[in-house]
Amino acid sequence: MTYARPRTAAAIRERLGHPIVDADGHWLEFGPAMRERLRRVGGALAVQGFDAAHERAAVWRRSSLEERVRRRMPQEAFWNFTSDTTDRATAMMPRLLYNRLDELGLDFAVVYPTAGLPVPRVPDAKLRQAVCRAYNVIVAEQFAAFSDRLTPAAIIPMVTPEEAVAELEYVTRELGLKVAMMGSLIRRLLPSVVDQPDGGRIAEWYDVLGLDSTYEYDVVWHSCAQLGISPTFHTGARWQGLRLSPTNFVYNHIGNFAAASEAVCKALFLGGVTRRFPQLCFAFLEGGVGFANLLLGDLIGHWEKRGAEGLLRTQPGRLDSDLLLELTERYATGELREKVFEMQGHIESAADNATGGISALDDYAAAKIERLEDFDNLFVQSFYFGCEPDDRANAIAFDRRLNPLGVQLNAMFSSDIGHFDVPDIKNVVPEAFELVEDGLLTAEDMRDFAFANAVRFWGTSNPAFFKGTSVEREAAAILS
Repeated sequence: MTYARPRTAAAIRERLGHPIVDADGHWLEFGPAMRERLRRVGGALAVQGFDAAHERAAVWRRSSLEERVRRRMPQEAFWNFTSDTTDRATAMMPRLLYNRLDELGLDFAVVYPTAGLPVPRVPDAKLRQAVCRAYNVIVAEQFAAFSDRLTPAAIIPMVTPEEAVAELEYVTRELGLKVAMMGSLIRRLLPSVVDQPDGGRIAEWYDVLGLDSTYEYDVVWHSCAQLGISPTFHTGARWQGLRLSPTNFVYNHIGNFAAASEAVCKALFLGGVTRRFPQLCFAFLEGGVGFANLLLGDLIGHWEKRGAEGLLRTQPGRLDSDLLLELTERYATGELREKVFEMQGHIESAADNATGGISALDDYAAAKIERLEDFDNLFVQSFYFGCEPDDRANAIAFDRRLNPLGVQLNAMFSSDIGHFDVPDIKNVVPEAFELVEDGLLTAEDMRDFAFANAVRFWGTSNPAFFKGTSVEREAAAILS
């Protein structure tokens, strides 16, 4: 079908004929006002926690370029938000965003933090818990009057399962919040360097919650299922690994959300979380869907070679020692010939010791993968991916020819309103619609991307999620 190019977001929304749900907008917390509100709600501890969440950025600003190079401190984003005055005010003021939704072509928006993004990873437990609690009370107050079209995300600290469960129960039962942003990639110090100066920078690891964690997080996922919460993750991967350029922010920024999302997504799957909690859906925001296509393919390919049956084909006991010696005698010369004959009888035993003491060698055992269809049930159906509108890789999610198993992946329209990569918030819907105009998405694909997938994500765990909202009737039709 050929479309004449509509001129405005509102015109596109009208042409589509279905609602548009923004799965990941952002509001910009105005620092001075936020600190006063935190002090009012949570006292000095909440303010200290808020400051601690931004201490790394503060140290970066205080450091010279020479010092940042010496310590390999990565270049920050500096001007990180939109400079359009009206758009910036829109992101700062929930009432203004609410009043502009029709102009933006949006029916309903889930609003995530900006200054609150690093809050769940504050190292000190008392400060972390105080600022998370106060922040959640504040967003519940700030957005209460606009609940028919806007809903804010609560911040859930995940350093321990106990604090996560406590905050989940509070925000759902006491505050009535419906969206939870779970902390992930929890920084934990290696025990060997805890007491060393700057040891955290030198030797730390990142807990991905679903695999090899310090804690058993099943109690958290059980709580989410009981409370009707679909866990979402909005974590980046800058300041670590290969994203440590002290001079180039773009180098550090590209792919960082996808890398963080892949780490947790992969851990939840291989750790068997989606097997044990099939009623839960998990969403990874701002990383797009391209990494999910690659990850699913890699998981399937590795399962074929490293699953239980695949490992049977690589066991040392399958070696035919007599044939190996015969081939060595016929074709090998020099050191190779000499060492093979010298190691006769020891090759198998040496290989048997190569597992490092791991007796359970099937890396897919926790997920209980027995057939290809399990990947559909435990990966495709369980995971959702927040995609910025101008990312042409969004089309991959809906192309059954490119996705393993011929599936479609659950991509969700996610505007990222308020941040530097959205210079004009009136263009987020038109940018998403370009994929339809260019023939990369069908009208049905666009409906899933802009509306239905978001409804399924939040409505699966909480069928009442959209009750009382401007899209209640249309969402109910999807869920039915």
